[in-house]
Amino acid sequence: MNDILSLSATDLAALLCSRVCHDIISPVGAISNGLELLDEGGADEDAMQLIRTSARNASARLQFARIAFGAAGSAGMQIDTGDAQTVAMAFIHNEKPELEWIGGRALLPKNKVKLLLNLVLVANTAIPRGGKLTVRLEDVETAPKFTVAAHGPMMRVPPKFLELHSAQPPEEPIDAHSVQYYYTLLLARETGMSVSIHASAEEIVLTAN
Repeated sequence: MNDILSLSATDLAALLCSRVCHDIISPVGAISNGLELLDEGGADEDAMQLIRTSARNASARLQFARIAFGAAGSAGMQIDTGDAQTVAMAFIHNEKPELEWIGGRALLPKNKVKLLLNLVLVANTAIPRGGKLTVRLEDVETAPKFTVAAHGPMMRVPPKFLELHSAQPPEEPIDAHSVQYYYTLLLARETGMSVSIHASAEEIVLTAN
């Protein structure tokens, strides 16, 4: 695994920036479209509703990215899992699945919380047509364990995530689309947590402990 997770810091930063930009292009573009409607006149309420909805979406995505990908404070900082729940709920609200979050609230090392949020992203990708995500936090005060279960039609563990998880050399270079899977496994290594994948016809479960 160590040999696979070998992107330079510069390349990783560039790819994560590209990923974040990709995530906010759509809502920011919609805000621009709403402003154009206002300029044209005659559709003020529709335009304002588009701007409001898109602004909330963009804000939710940026708040999520700030914790999931960003420094979120100085080295060694801890993050409240309640804050992680808040940004995850707001982010998933604009996606297709519903989200259930189960578990106690605690201050955890920031990279563990970042790993949790990135597992939510992986699970969300596994059910592209929507469904339900269930996040469960256990033993948060002693030996944290995170479980993210995905249920929905046409479930599939993202192939690139499976490829990287297998520790086999990737067939294609890491790009802005696959860097989030790479980063998830990098966080697991940095935190000393192991990520396991269980996939069946009924559900896909990602576990970190």
